[in-house]
Amino acid sequence: MSPACSTAFRSGCSRIRTTPLRALWLGLIGLCISSAVWAQTVVESTLENGLKVLIKPDRRAPTAVQLLAYRVGSVDEHNGVTGVSHLLEHMMFKGTPTVPAGEFSRRVSAAGGRDNAFTSRDYTGYFQQVPRASLATMIALEADRMTHLVLKPGDFATEREVVIEERRLRTDDRARALVAEHLMALAFTASPYRQPIVGWMSDLQSMTLGDLEDWYRKWYAPGNATLVIVGDVDPDAVLDQVRQHYGAIAARSLPPRKAQAEPVQRGLRQAVVRAPAENPYLLMAFKVPGLSDVEAETDAFALEMLAAVLAGDDNARLARQLVRVDRVADQAFASYDMTGRGPSLFMLGGVPAAGQSVTGLRRALVEQVRRIAEHGVEVNELERLRIQYVASRIYQRDSLMAQATELAGLEMAGLGWRAADRLLERIRTVTPEQVRRAAGKYFSEDQLTVVELDPQPVASVRPAGRSSDRPH
Repeated sequence: MSPACSTAFRSGCSRIRTTPLRALWLGLIGLCISSAVWAQTVVESTLENGLKVLIKPDRRAPTAVQLLAYRVGSVDEHNGVTGVSHLLEHMMFKGTPTVPAGEFSRRVSAAGGRDNAFTSRDYTGYFQQVPRASLATMIALEADRMTHLVLKPGDFATEREVVIEERRLRTDDRARALVAEHLMALAFTASPYRQPIVGWMSDLQSMTLGDLEDWYRKWYAPGNATLVIVGDVDPDAVLDQVRQHYGAIAARSLPPRKAQAEPVQRGLRQAVVRAPAENPYLLMAFKVPGLSDVEAETDAFALEMLAAVLAGDDNARLARQLVRVDRVADQAFASYDMTGRGPSLFMLGGVPAAGQSVTGLRRALVEQVRRIAEHGVEVNELERLRIQYVASRIYQRDSLMAQATELAGLEMAGLGWRAADRLLERIRTVTPEQVRRAAGKYFSEDQLTVVELDPQPVASVRPAGRSSDRPH
């Protein structure tokens, strides 16, 4: 809700005597009313070359965000070139014939804006947030590097070393990151989700400039991208600018995407990672369904609320029971993401408290899910966490960047941007019984992968390595 709506809501409610549950329901209704019209203001268009364009006016501040999302990430990679999507993301800042290396970000900064990029399993994104007067310049710059990127051997050699060092610092030297990487590789047999986004070290070391050139030619095409622009803009004027610059790019055919379905898991998988660390650590992953149809499916929404019941706030079950009451854990968490191009996992994990074992924490985490499966969830408990869930996602939309990322992410996942409001409406309909059934349906050991960190003595800190010439 806007500040004005929030004030009006509070003043109206102040004259009504409410119970806590009634207040929660009133808040939920207010939030859902405000969210129900959010996506309706999006203007969609598709250029002749296949580029999908989403423009969402938001006139609360005289700024705009451009996010160009390519539907290619680590899920599209294969053995031998893992990490190529991320390395190409770095190389996209090395210039074109008309915009030398470093000039792109210099112009963004000179306009008073900021820019960066990111690679995920599902897609790669490039964004700028600038004053609205500079948006046309950003459109021209981003369209230029969609097709005119110059890949030089010297730049490639330098940036490959940057990414190799990034892998060392963010994964190889971080025990919990190693546990997470090991878990994904163990949980999945066929799905490319088993591969790290940054890539395996051997693949990075053997990567060639030709690998990047091939990846760029294959996937950086208008028909494989969605352009999202959010901010204080006139959609018609912006669409004219987009047609002028992006529309001049020729359409290109895309390689076929071959499905790599994950075979059924037929038993417990577990491993131990030994690495320097102060404390033991536990990560558990259960195979669960993701969301492919917003209207037809129910279990994904129930699993989303199950994660909230377990770990939605500091008073949720894991923090309350395992950390504060039973004191078997210093940290305990649950997580689930129902959207994505690959298979989904429901994660449980944490750090055992002093004097407690990883085995004991594992039993305690599973026991919390079992209790929900057997005894269900209280209505008040579910409603409190539902309010927080919906509110957090609506309040995120105060950020132009968050709005652009939400729209792009739904497009990349194959759900479509129109699902944005419908997802929250479906969350609002989840019942305690649906949460109970989900807790009893998917958490057998046959679908479980467990990786435990066995902490080793911590060595001295390595000196900092090289860093890229841009923020990341």
